[in-house]
Amino acid sequence: MPQARDHQGQCHCGAVRFTAHTDLGSMGDCNCSRCRRLGWVMQSVPASAFTLHRGEDNLTLYHFNTKGIDHLFCKTCGIEAFARGSDGKGNEMVMINVACLNDAPPVDRNAITHWDGANF
Repeated sequence: MPQARDHQGQCHCGAVRFTAHTDLGSMGDCNCSRCRRLGWVMQSVPASAFTLHRGEDNLTLYHFNTKGIDHLFCKTCGIEAFARGSDGKGNEMVMINVACLNDAPPVDRNAITHWDGANF
């Protein structure tokens, strides 16, 4: 099993920068109307394993459906590098966009978890 380590990430223009401590062992995608259009691979981390270094003031919020997830986009380049929410037990979580990691690994979409968000 891979070891958890710090991964640096950012939006396209670099106005939003973060660190996420994770092993990238539970990457997934989702087929809901929004995620299907974006096509990004997600990795959830506890909020305590996520540090936003800069760009909080450059984020804009989008909610849809149950409004339970804070989808946060860079106001400059429009990239959603991460989203905030909670798991089914109420634990604060951050969903990172793996493609926004500076050391983004190649992802075999056949080997990741597929979430049926379209029927949630």
